[in-house]
Amino acid sequence: MVNNILMIIAQNDFRDEEFLEPKKVFESNNSKITVASVTTKEARGMLNTIVKPDIRIADANANDYDAIVVVGGMGSKKYLWENKKLHNLLQDANNKNKIIAAICISPVVLAKSKLLTDKKCTVFNDPESIKLISKAGGIYENKDVRVDGNIITGRDPKSAKKFGKEIIKALN
Repeated sequence: MVNNILMIIAQNDFRDEEFLEPKKVFESNNSKITVASVTTKEARGMLNTIVKPDIRIADANANDYDAIVVVGGMGSKKYLWENKKLHNLLQDANNKNKIIAAICISPVVLAKSKLLTDKKCTVFNDPESIKLISKAGGIYENKDVRVDGNIITGRDPKSAKKFGKEIIKALN
């Protein structure tokens, strides 16, 4: 069975490893990847990886995917944290019991989408992100990867591969 995975990246300053490592894991497990961002113009990672998104976040439909993965990096705060269209997409996916995953500072997107209430989760170890997770009702744990129901969170670039493997495990 082919899993359809939507990977969301910031238009600028997404974290390269947090995109590339899980993507490799997904592809080696027969998954079809679609990349979304605010526009379909070339997106640039913090380490200069260039990615041409397939679709805009605004045009994504939760019905088309088995999992939605929000990639981290400094750009997440600027482009994704307050993105209402992304919040709506994630809420819709959650209502359909899809796998929803986020890594680095992007679990804050899940918090702002009201998806972390009473959920065990991790986030990049910085005070602002931890505070926002807790304020939204998330139960912060300083671990590489945390799975709680259909929600999967990863801490940082070092946990990117493990994060990808947990998503595949949850899909299968």
